[in-house]
Amino acid sequence: MMTITEKVAYLKGLADGLKLDDATTEGKILKNVIDVLEDMALTVSDLEDTMGEMAQQVDEIDDDLAAVEDDLYGDEDECDDEDLDGEIYEVECPSCGETVCIDEDLLEEGAVNCPNCGELLEFDLDDCECCDDECGCHDHKED
Repeated sequence: MMTITEKVAYLKGLADGLKLDDATTEGKILKNVIDVLEDMALTVSDLEDTMGEMAQQVDEIDDDLAAVEDDLYGDEDECDDEDLDGEIYEVECPSCGETVCIDEDLLEEGAVNCPNCGELLEFDLDDCECCDDECGCHDHKED
């Protein structure tokens, strides 16, 4: 696949091969259009190079930040929240994939917002299909 710069060079070669006359209006316009295209192609090429360098720098910053986070937080369990009481459940947000930790009180409320993306996560315990009467899902409903 040809780059933009190569395509413009090809067009310039075609125009030179046609021996466009600079004295005609059409010749002047075509030569100037090709010159502008050449300038634009060089600018785009420079921007792509700069963007590549910036992407590398951002990746390095991301790696450095991950190292700092590891130093600060270590290998803590994601659901080791002191604000949560009783048994803790891990729920994955379907929108962002973030693991959300909830306790039984939040579970019984039926919904919680994902702290990462704000998506409303709803829990319907009426549809629990487990066979374990001790799971807690049958406590709120008398059959």
